[in-house]
Amino acid sequence: MTDRANELRARIRDLVAEYFDAAFASHEFIPGETSVPVSGRVFDAAELQHLVDASLDFWLTTGRFAAQFEDEFAAFFGLRHGLLVNSGSSANLLALTSLTSPTLGERALRPGDEVITVAAGFPTTVNPIVQNQMVPVFVDVTIPTYNIDTSQLEAALSPRTRAVMLAHTLGNPFDLATVSAFVKQHNLWLIEDCCDAVGATYKGRHVGTFGDFATVSFYPAHHITMGEGGCILTDRPALKKLVESFRDWGRDCWCDPGKENTCGKRFDWQLGGLPHGYDHKYIYSHVGYNLKLTDMQAAVGVAQLRKVRDFIETRRRNFQNLFQGLTDLQEFFVLPEATDLSEPSWFGFPLSVRPDAPFSRDQLIRYLEEHQVRTRLVFAGNLLRQPAYRNVQSRLVGTLEKTDFVMTQSFWIGLYPGLSREALSYTIDTMHRAVEKFRN
Repeated sequence: MTDRANELRARIRDLVAEYFDAAFASHEFIPGETSVPVSGRVFDAAELQHLVDASLDFWLTTGRFAAQFEDEFAAFFGLRHGLLVNSGSSANLLALTSLTSPTLGERALRPGDEVITVAAGFPTTVNPIVQNQMVPVFVDVTIPTYNIDTSQLEAALSPRTRAVMLAHTLGNPFDLATVSAFVKQHNLWLIEDCCDAVGATYKGRHVGTFGDFATVSFYPAHHITMGEGGCILTDRPALKKLVESFRDWGRDCWCDPGKENTCGKRFDWQLGGLPHGYDHKYIYSHVGYNLKLTDMQAAVGVAQLRKVRDFIETRRRNFQNLFQGLTDLQEFFVLPEATDLSEPSWFGFPLSVRPDAPFSRDQLIRYLEEHQVRTRLVFAGNLLRQPAYRNVQSRLVGTLEKTDFVMTQSFWIGLYPGLSREALSYTIDTMHRAVEKFRN
């Protein structure tokens, strides 16, 4: 790059910082008028500068920022490998699909195999099981952790059980001691969906480091954002290679984009029924996808990663503020609890309306929404009652009573780092006013 180009790039970076100050100035919070979102992007000039910097490279697929983010994000978890993809949903799809590779021999997942999961969650934790023609085995959850009831694991086991795929609900870790012991005893795969739980720990250890794979989302609602984007994390080089293959068209070659002959014998392979010497860049060992993301997205992630620890601490602090402010309403609500031995990295603040409360959940959330406090349900509620899943082959453990409770009684409110103390105080006050309205 010429000196002139470097000079112009520096000037552009300075102008971007000025633009941020002019375009994204903060605004005063006005109770009752300013919306209190459940989630949102939190950024400053650095993210815009990184984004523009990457665009000036005009390297439109994955590149230097992607490589940097993968290394740094894996190091944050204490794992060896991070692989960026275009969404958290794709991360889940690739994690499970990679385990179908014939290279895994007897441990390869096959159509008809069973995967233990829960129905009280987000669809794309379960969809890869269905999309790979396997059978989800649905176990109930516990309230108020909103995570798997591990007392039902043995009942869920069958000769066809091959894996467990679970999310850490709303950033609250599931009982990793029990689940880890279960998968080890029965030689099962474990996929930890950490899309809502970056920074959460169990016994002082990051979630995502207990299973064979961890998955993460970078959608704007999550702990850090790239707009879209996701990541798969693993400590096992063999599994990393499988994810890369399924992510990158199913190819056997592991060269980075724009690179070639990493293996040193590009024209000296003989695989399948291909002739000897067929270009390794065009040999396909799996029926794969193209699920990469752009370097511009990764550049935003690099800037966000500098803030992730502050984001996590702010989420925890906001959780405590909400919990303390709503403690006196426990007559009407089930307040959330962290799983034993864990420190959540809260994605949202879940609440369940008690059945004997003088109002329904729907009445309450309508009131909150009318008063600018945004709400969300706990994702699908009971996935099996969703129209898309009525004819999905599955197996149930028990009646999923608590899952149905989540479907009818539970919701969550925001605590993300973009919310001010004034916004949180307004949320608490609005909750109290709602209760007073309906009890009188």
